[in-house]
Amino acid sequence: MTRYRESVRSLLRERLLDGAYELVTAAGWDKLRMTHIATTAGVSRQTVYTEFGTKDAIGQALVLREVERFLLGIQEQLDVHRDDPQDAVEAAVRFTLDTAADNPLLKSILTSSRGGEDDLIAHLTTRSEPLLDTATAMLNGYAAEAWPHIDAESRDLALETVVRLAVSHIVQPIAPAHATAVRLSRILARIALLPEH
Repeated sequence: MTRYRESVRSLLRERLLDGAYELVTAAGWDKLRMTHIATTAGVSRQTVYTEFGTKDAIGQALVLREVERFLLGIQEQLDVHRDDPQDAVEAAVRFTLDTAADNPLLKSILTSSRGGEDDLIAHLTTRSEPLLDTATAMLNGYAAEAWPHIDAESRDLALETVVRLAVSHIVQPIAPAHATAVRLSRILARIALLPEH
């Protein structure tokens, strides 16, 4: 019976996040209300509060769900270039930046942001630890298995740097995605003491 309850709760959570995603991408984060999510998902407002507690918790869950989706695509890019860490990181960063540029939620976050602590952009900037921790942990796990010849300290430092810089370039790009991807892959190579190409 416990597994059934967990499945139902997981489905409810996804339905609520789907509703919030739809509303945020259509009208922006500042217009999102718990009542709107409840109506869109076909549940009571109390159900939304019971599941998430606050609007900010919904924001964090939306961002982390997008991060998980990004990480699946990133892993595919890494797998294609598994034999070459620098090429793998270049492909992964390019995928990340290109996908971010077309992502409806990120577009909404970046275009409707006022920059306050209650804005959704805070989950990409001032309160980005869960995002950074999730992405870095996944990449460290992947890299430890795929590239054991890189010493752990250099690998961890290089990947944390690349993740932080990639997120920074999502929020405030300064060059085309392909140029940024090349630069970040070179940073990885230098920090991880790899031969550059």
